[in-house]
Amino acid sequence: MTDTARRPVETAPLLSRGMLLLFAVTCGASVANIYAAQPLLDTIAASFGIAPGAVGLVVALTQIGYAAGLILIVPLGDLVDRRKLILVQTLLSAVALSTVALAPNVFVLFGGMIVVGLLAVVVQVLVAMSAALARPQERGRVVGLVTSGVVIGILAARFVAGVLADLAGWRIVYLVSAGLMLLLGVLLARVLPRDLPVASTERYSAVLKSIPRLFLHDRVLRLRAGFAFLIFASFSTLWTAMVLPLSAAPFSLSHTQIGLFGIAGLAGALAAGRAGRLADQGFSGRVTGVSLTLLCLSWLAIGFLPRSLVVFALGVVVLDFAVQAVHVTNQSLIFAHRPEARSRLVGGYMVFYSAGSALGAITSTAAYAHFGWVGVCGAGAAFSLAALLLWSRDAIRRT
Repeated sequence: MTDTARRPVETAPLLSRGMLLLFAVTCGASVANIYAAQPLLDTIAASFGIAPGAVGLVVALTQIGYAAGLILIVPLGDLVDRRKLILVQTLLSAVALSTVALAPNVFVLFGGMIVVGLLAVVVQVLVAMSAALARPQERGRVVGLVTSGVVIGILAARFVAGVLADLAGWRIVYLVSAGLMLLLGVLLARVLPRDLPVASTERYSAVLKSIPRLFLHDRVLRLRAGFAFLIFASFSTLWTAMVLPLSAAPFSLSHTQIGLFGIAGLAGALAAGRAGRLADQGFSGRVTGVSLTLLCLSWLAIGFLPRSLVVFALGVVVLDFAVQAVHVTNQSLIFAHRPEARSRLVGGYMVFYSAGSALGAITSTAAYAHFGWVGVCGAGAAFSLAALLLWSRDAIRRT
């Protein structure tokens, strides 16, 4: 990489509160499109005759599309006008969501889900833009605030999707999402800053080739990518499979009631917002270690299902807190690491996030079909323990 390409070019103008809020809302709505299917898996499976053990493909294919977008679309944020890139993705998302809502068969459904995931990477372009617009000393806080919107979208999506599905079926969820993305596209067109400098003058092919090199030769990037893969495998293991026991006897909860667990988890995720500030202050290692320990312990409480819904809900809160704390810390460190390559770095990092989420989705439904809730908890705990062991190994190496 040339010296010219490596030189930071952003002038870091200040983000207004209104712009930051719109970024967070757009990120939340975009990422919600990926996770809205999770509380609806039983009804989607019934609509298209999908076997219970295979219905995790609905989530997994969306994550595969997301991973492809991270590799192919997000790096463009370093090369082209981010404003135009964000607007195109947002408006095309509305089209893809409408396709899913009107899908006549499982093939159109699966294809639509892949495209929904592909375009949802507008989240990462917005996060990278937020980091570019923020002052260096506030970057962790800004990333934490915008990422809080992402977590709100992930968790609130389950509740909102459940309410809408109970009222009018699962298809209305995607029609409403399409309308929301169209509205956000119009708002973004009014407030996104124009004529921002492009971060790099490299060719697109060179940028794509540089991504694996960056991760292969940088220990911090490799470590944080490993954390992302494992914590989101654990996260997806819980959230993909939990609808199956909660919607069955003895609970027989509605989609709305199951979605309330997302609201409970939201409390934990929002509490983790301070992780970005602690990373700015040099405590990233401690935040990561404590959070991964809590992630492992959360599965003990989650395992109380079906004996106690209260203890189970507590485990959900702790799990979401731990995952969000590590995720914010990861991104804060990555953005500070190489300012000239933020889009490609976050794109590469989030590939591991998406791969972990897809693995967790497939693993959880298969584990539940063969071993019940005990199998799901065993898989989630194994992913969490692996992340903690990875952190411990690194901590020992640095002492």
